[in-house]
Amino acid sequence: MSHPFRVAALYKFTPFSDCEALRAPLQAVCDAHGVKGTVLLAPEGVNGSIAGSHEAIEAALDHIRRLPGCANLVWKESYADKPPFYRMKVRLKREIVTMGQPDIDPLQGVGHYVAPKDWNALIRAPDTLLIDTRNDYEVAIGAFEGAIDPRTKSFREFPDWFRAHRDEWLAEGRTPRIAMYCTGGIRCEKATAFVKAEGLNEVYHLEGGILKYLETVPEDDSLWRGECFVFDQRVSVVHGLEAGEHTLCHACRLPVSPSDRAHPAYVEGVSCPACIETRDENQRASYAERQKQVELAQRRGEGHVGARPGRKG
Repeated sequence: MSHPFRVAALYKFTPFSDCEALRAPLQAVCDAHGVKGTVLLAPEGVNGSIAGSHEAIEAALDHIRRLPGCANLVWKESYADKPPFYRMKVRLKREIVTMGQPDIDPLQGVGHYVAPKDWNALIRAPDTLLIDTRNDYEVAIGAFEGAIDPRTKSFREFPDWFRAHRDEWLAEGRTPRIAMYCTGGIRCEKATAFVKAEGLNEVYHLEGGILKYLETVPEDDSLWRGECFVFDQRVSVVHGLEAGEHTLCHACRLPVSPSDRAHPAYVEGVSCPACIETRDENQRASYAERQKQVELAQRRGEGHVGARPGRKG
């Protein structure tokens, strides 16, 4: 590949009995090979996005595949011209994707996986209820045609949203066929397990998530509209997993479109149309100083860790 940075987005639900014992060796392997990104370890498994040279990512993936239950690890791969991450963190969490439903175990039963090549037929069917499980700021820049947007601020809100609409859908006199999707597949592992626990069994989800769909489905055949938000410095990707046109407002950490950047409220690193009314003068002055330090670091050829990529749901 001509792009110097290989990016791997991965997750695996598998029980870890001692996450603390796994953390330091994984951090050491990534540091030794110059891998940057974030990996979460929890009793339910591993989730992360990492970037580096081809050889560096291979070393990190080889180590992760050696973790308990991870031998058949799969990941979504893309490439970047610039470093997508500035530092490496291996963090311990209660969940690798936070839903706040401790009784939901994806290993005990999830929805039916649907390959990207078969996804269009499923969501075009008139009796399919298509639900986007991502957060509102992600949905705002791109979604599948006809998808329901729950308008959630975090994944924790999804169970309450679903329960609020469940009886409404059942009242129509039939059990709905539900298709759900997310960025890389991990949220749907829990979302489909949750929906099945709620008594609905005809539940489907996009295998590999939006990223795998954009990687494998030709744009001419695609039902995806817009760009896909990603949690790294690329901010968004399009078909072929090429970088999109969105950047990030480092004041509110929301994606900023080309039209947003042309708005008078947009000042790089300081404000955008979404947050101009929610920040005071002292905050904007602080952001302006941080932006100054970012630009100075860039001129020196250094990464500035104060410019974080985005929010995880």
